Amino acid sequence: MSVRKLKPITPGQRFRVVNGFDAITTDKPEKSLLAPLKRSGGRNSQGKMTMRYIGGGHKRKYRVIDFKRDKKEISATVDSIQYDPNRTAFIALLKYEDGEKRYIIAQNGLQVGQAVVSGDNASPEIGNAMPLSQIPLGTIISCLELHPGQGAALARSAGAFAQLMARDGKFATVKLPSGETRMILVTCMATIGAVSNSDHQLLVSGKAGRTRWLGRRPRTRPVVMNPVDHPMGGGEGKSSGGHPRSRNGIPAKGFRTRSKTKASNKYIVERRKK
Repeated sequence: MSVRKLKPITPGQRFRVVNGFDAITTDKPEKSLLAPLKRSGGRNSQGKMTMRYIGGGHKRKYRVIDFKRDKKEISATVDSIQYDPNRTAFIALLKYEDGEKRYIIAQNGLQVGQAVVSGDNASPEIGNAMPLSQIPLGTIISCLELHPGQGAALARSAGAFAQLMARDGKFATVKLPSGETRMILVTCMATIGAVSNSDHQLLVSGKAGRTRWLGRRPRTRPVVMNPVDHPMGGGEGKSSGGHPRSRNGIPAKGFRTRSKTKASNKYIVERRKK
């Protein structure tokens, strides 16, 4: 894992920091695992804009990822580590003994040729998927299910990881990437190791155009809007503003919006840090 700082031969490259892509072993995706991906431009099925600041961007194909790891007790070999334009993490192409191929989220340290397996009898090694009931306490995990059989929902982005803290009866206590400590059923699956591409947070775009390539349009600051458009808009010159809040008036700095009667509150041992 490394990053490269480019020589400033153009203004856009002066501060740009790019991924070294040391871990990537091929630039050709597996055709059988590609699916079309239609861009919405922030429009709904009626063609009305429901999300602002979305549109443009480079055309992509979706890589079908196996988040469930439901091919149990069958060993697979890591065929390649690949770039995925749809997520920050790298992905690994697995080739199973029976010839089937699947993509998974690659963990840090996953090597080409390494054998991985999922199931109750798997050993707690990087890339293996196991139920929380079989993972040793204190282990770093990722791609964690929230409900049994749902598929990985937590700790899936680049460099993310959770930690298994304790087990009590049918629940395991897990410290999540946000800092929240939560109880999750021990029958939920998780993958051993932290997610790959931990250097993603060090990257610098260098120019506004690269953000457009990713499909993000320019965002208008609320303080330059009119009062009809935003609570923070209006005023003469630069005398607008007020308390930071969202477009519909909810305060932005530390205001808690989680429902006090939410059913899953009883599973949260410690809230995330502010």
